[in-house]
Parts: sequence; C-alpha cells; structure tokens
Amino acid sequence: MGFESYIERGLVCDETTFSAWLHAFIAQQLTYSDGVAIRFLYEGVEVGLLDGVLSGQLLAREVREASLKMGGRLLEIGSEVFPSGELEGYRELVRGGGASGHQPLAFGVIARSLEVPFEEAVSAYLFATVTSLTQNAVRAIPLGQNAGQRVLRDAHDAVATAINVVAQLCWDDFGAVSPGLEISQMRHERQRARMFMS
Repeated sequence: MGFESYIERGLVCDETTFSAWLHAFIAQQLTYSDGVAIRFLYEGVEVGLLDGVLSGQLLAREVREASLKMGGRLLEIGSEVFPSGELEGYRELVRGGGASGHQPLAFGVIARSLEVPFEEAVSAYLFATVTSLTQNAVRAIPLGQNAGQRVLRDAHDAVATAINVVAQLCWDDFGAVSPGLEISQMRHERQRARMFMS
C-alpha cells in the first residue's frame, strides 16, 4: 500500500514516522476510497457501478491487483461461510466480466447481507486494514511488538474520525486520494528489493 517505498526513502523509520504515515493513509485512501465505497454500497448504489469506479481510481497497478486478489478470495470464502443472494449476485457479475471484484465491495456486500450496521462494518474494515499494515511495519521497520500495540491504540481515534468523514462525503469526493500515497504505491512495483506485495 505504499509504506515500504517510504521506508526505502528513509521517511518512515520508527514508531513516530510510521504512525504519521498510517494516519495519512487512514485519512486519505481508506476514507476517500474504500470507506466511501462501502457507504455508497450501503446506501444502495449499484455494486457494478462502484466496482467500475474503484477500478478506474486505483492508479497503482499493485494496489488494484491486491484489491482484486483479496476481493476474489473474500467472495469465495464469503459464499461458503455467509451465502446470500446479494453476494451471489456480485460473484455472478464478476464471473460474467461485468465487475472486477474489489475487496471493500466484497466486504460491504457480505456485511450488508448479514445486516451489520454501516458504522460497525466500516469500522471493522478500516481497523482490519490498519492492523494488517501495522503487523507489516512491526517486521519491516522493525518496530517491535510494544510499539505496534501503541500505534494500533493511537489509530483508534483516526479510524473514528475517518468514519465520521466518510458519512459526510459526496460522490465528487470519491477517490480523492493524496498523490504522494499513489506515487509511493507506483514506485513500489519497481523497487530494487521488496518485502511485501501490495
């Protein structure tokens, strides 16, 4: 998701700098892309339309491919564990080429079909992403487990703020992500040595 490029450039090198990067990632990409996609899905915007917009706005190839890979797995697992007509409809759309199968939409379809309230669903999605990124940072920087736990605790407030912002955004805000994040994500695919796949 771009943070390894910041590590290589020496901009993320400890708990403080990773926490700052993580807060920016939450406030930008997770809020204006994934979070708002889930909200629009909950509000009844057609999943195929949202899927197409997400495909168009995820500029970094690795991030787009990661969203599709994780979304595909989530659609497959979800159909076994939490089957629903809505989920099967999205899977059929993906199989037929009418959609790509992005992770936040797969998550949103499953959560909505389980009648999980929107705020709980988006909170779970955002915090799961934050946890995954922090686990990677613990190994890559390295941070250490205690620092990782402090970062996660500090991220609670950033996630709560993101949920409030997501609730107020409009269609024109969808995909308004910081160019610095997108450029770092693009740089990652040509980085000399990489520890993680986006």
